[in-house]
Amino acid sequence: MSRTNEQRAKQETKAAVAKVKKTGKAAGGARGGITAPVTPSAQLAEIVGPDKLPRSEVVKKVWDYIKKNDLQNPKDRREILADGKLEKIFGGKKASMFQMNKHLSNHLTA
Repeated sequence: MSRTNEQRAKQETKAAVAKVKKTGKAAGGARGGITAPVTPSAQLAEIVGPDKLPRSEVVKKVWDYIKKNDLQNPKDRREILADGKLEKIFGGKKASMFQMNKHLSNHLTA
């Protein structure tokens, strides 16, 4: 007798929660990496705040900051034109949106 996808997902979630309780570490797997809380560096904390956040929330807050301060190149929206705060993270005046996660990783600790 085979289980449905919903039953399988519930079982995997229970196993992940049990692992976190037992080891104190985030669960692995498809969602473990992006849902595990990370601590931003002092430079990144100027944008996202000092609290631990899931990596996905850090990226969301950085994008909110970029859009709020109109830091995308109007001719090529994929290019981010860094202000003073973002220069500390990107290491320069410009960065591609595809490079952003690489730069953010250098400013996040588990």
